[in-house]
Amino acid sequence: MADTTSLHARGQVRDYVDLTKPRLLPLVLFTSLPVMGMAAGGWPMLSFALPTLVGIALAAAAANTLNAYVERETDKLMERTRLRPLPSGKLAPHSALIFGWLLGIASTVLLWVVADLATAGVAVASILYYVYVYTIWLKPRTAWNAVVGGAAGAAAPLIADVAVNGSLGMPGLMLFAIVFFWQPPHVWAIALYRKADYEAAGIPMLPNVIGDERTRRWILACTLGLVPVTLAPGLLGPLGYVYMTVAVGMNAWFVISSIRLARHRTDQAAQRMFQVSLVYLFSLCFAMLIDLAV
Repeated sequence: MADTTSLHARGQVRDYVDLTKPRLLPLVLFTSLPVMGMAAGGWPMLSFALPTLVGIALAAAAANTLNAYVERETDKLMERTRLRPLPSGKLAPHSALIFGWLLGIASTVLLWVVADLATAGVAVASILYYVYVYTIWLKPRTAWNAVVGGAAGAAAPLIADVAVNGSLGMPGLMLFAIVFFWQPPHVWAIALYRKADYEAAGIPMLPNVIGDERTRRWILACTLGLVPVTLAPGLLGPLGYVYMTVAVGMNAWFVISSIRLARHRTDQAAQRMFQVSLVYLFSLCFAMLIDLAV
């Protein structure tokens, strides 16, 4: 009996963790950490940096949980999401809603105490934007949701910058721009090989609205547009040859991958593009950290 209760409790914890989409949280932290180093002109004290990063992660977890609550009925219609805790019935919707708001409150209080009210305010704004502007308003209405909604996914660098300096500066804006312009080709690659899923759920993604060929051309255009955006931290900011070397190489790989996607026109090519997009962004952020350390 005790073992059964313990297994059930662990399962419940795992379901709540799944609501936060934990695979996305490392990306949030990886785009925040370089900003803190650049904004501070060196590495801030661990006693400040660690709780700030925890607060940013909690804000992202709150936004993801509330997103899962809002989209619970839509998720039932999609193959890749139907087994998530809410559409599968593992958790009650009201429990997820309470959990999401508790995460949001915890994030707000922590960032207010560790940093200041402005930082907490930016975090709250990012949660509200993701839930109300992107999830509720944009996503079910326009195929360009990944473009406008990209601001929510790129909010973590802004929170980190404000936490260090009390206001937005060049480091936060540069990282915001990188993530903002990176997100559409990343999302559209998923939309290409998950087109049937989105169609079944009635979500207007770009391939379903303008077709696969035009979507692939938009992906190529975005990857080309990312080149000057990602080179800016080296040309205008505090980063040097380490970052620039990696950025040039990663941009070449990303553009070549988008060209291959346009030529091959297969689900495998779209999946490959999605995987390359993740390696691309993580590599840029890792190069920033290395550059700041040398």
